[in-house]
Amino acid sequence: MVLESEALISIFDNAVMLGDTVTESTRIFSHRPFKLDRLYKSLKVTRIDPGCDAQQMMRITLDVLDANRSWMLQADDCWLVHDISRGRSIAGADPTIQRSQATVMIFTQPLDLLSWARFYEVGCHAVTAMSRIIPPQSLDARIKNRSRMAYTLAEIEVKLVDPQAQGIILDVHGFVAENKGGNIFAITNGTLRTPRSTNCMEGVSRDTVLELAQQLAIPIAEADLLPYDLYTADELFFTSTPYCVMPATKFNGLPVGDGKIGPITRKLLAAWSELVGVDIAAQALNQLHRPTVDF
Repeated sequence: MVLESEALISIFDNAVMLGDTVTESTRIFSHRPFKLDRLYKSLKVTRIDPGCDAQQMMRITLDVLDANRSWMLQADDCWLVHDISRGRSIAGADPTIQRSQATVMIFTQPLDLLSWARFYEVGCHAVTAMSRIIPPQSLDARIKNRSRMAYTLAEIEVKLVDPQAQGIILDVHGFVAENKGGNIFAITNGTLRTPRSTNCMEGVSRDTVLELAQQLAIPIAEADLLPYDLYTADELFFTSTPYCVMPATKFNGLPVGDGKIGPITRKLLAAWSELVGVDIAAQALNQLHRPTVDF
């Protein structure tokens, strides 16, 4: 383990040359990792050999987290991030060959929630991008990777509409797919609806909401959703690692439902907070009273 200022990576690494990198971001609650179990699925499909098995990786990961705990305030948590590339890139006819040991990067980072905090009180503005998601025939969204250019370009388009908007990306058929780093849920007549995982990332946060909904006896439907379904929904929210559940009260300039955060969204967020022993909304809102997240 080294300090950030001492960390080195070759300019010829596959992470730099080809974006040939699997990634995983894990949320920490009360300084403990939440659902750190998806990384090796992506490694298997991409045929990247990290050089150790899942148990060894877990031990190394927890060592990194332990080394950084002293920098965290009691009320704060952090990201725990893995980036694993195929190693050194050597120009040749076959880029699929792993010619060196994998480059394994694990780090923690302060969980800065300032950009999302106020949305727990008033909801965000969800806006559809002009660009479409990469189709699953080209790259399965369940392989979490560092090739994020398509998402960034889509988010640039969204910010042209509203600098504070949160993006919704459609697939090539016009169905709702995902956010740049998360999933989308709509609630209509009491039923929780979300896109199928065939055209969106099968997020850990998405799965958690589905599990909580089952426990709360909230009807669930994974379906092909069109923008019409979001315009006419009673409630709308995003899920993602840092903020868990982010309510949306406006979609493409129109109010969602009555324009206020809905009761089912609040119920799911409260259930998640109870599950992890952290008031998720309060943790984010507390950061508004500090100039920086300084651990």
